[in-house]
Amino acid sequence: MKQYLLSIYQPDDTPPPDNLDEIMRDLYALNDEIRAAGAWVFAAGLHAPSTATVLHAKGDDVLVTDGPYVESKEHIGGFTVIQAADLDEALDWGKRMAAVLTLPIEVRPVADH
Repeated sequence: MKQYLLSIYQPDDTPPPDNLDEIMRDLYALNDEIRAAGAWVFAAGLHAPSTATVLHAKGDDVLVTDGPYVESKEHIGGFTVIQAADLDEALDWGKRMAAVLTLPIEVRPVADH
C-alpha cells in the first residue's frame, strides 16, 4: 500500500472555534476508524509557526531563521500519514477529515524510498 500525507491547513491568528471539544471528539473517532481500517501510520499536531526554525543551506554556511520560511495567512497545524490502496481511498479519508475539522486538508502521496 502507498502512504499519503493528510496536511491540515489552519488559519493564522484565529481563535479556536467554540465547539472545539466536539471537533476533537469527532477527530479522535475518525482516527479510531482509520486505525480499525488498518490505514493508520502516524499523526501529530504542531505548535504555532512562530516556534519554527528554518535552516537554509547557502554554500558552506547554513542560515538559521526564526519562524516560518513562507509568509502566509495559514499554516500546517497538524498532519496524519495513512496507508491507502490508491489516491481515491486516500481522498475519501481526507474528505472525512475535512468534514470533521472544517479546515482544508491537502492529500499528497509520500515518495517511495
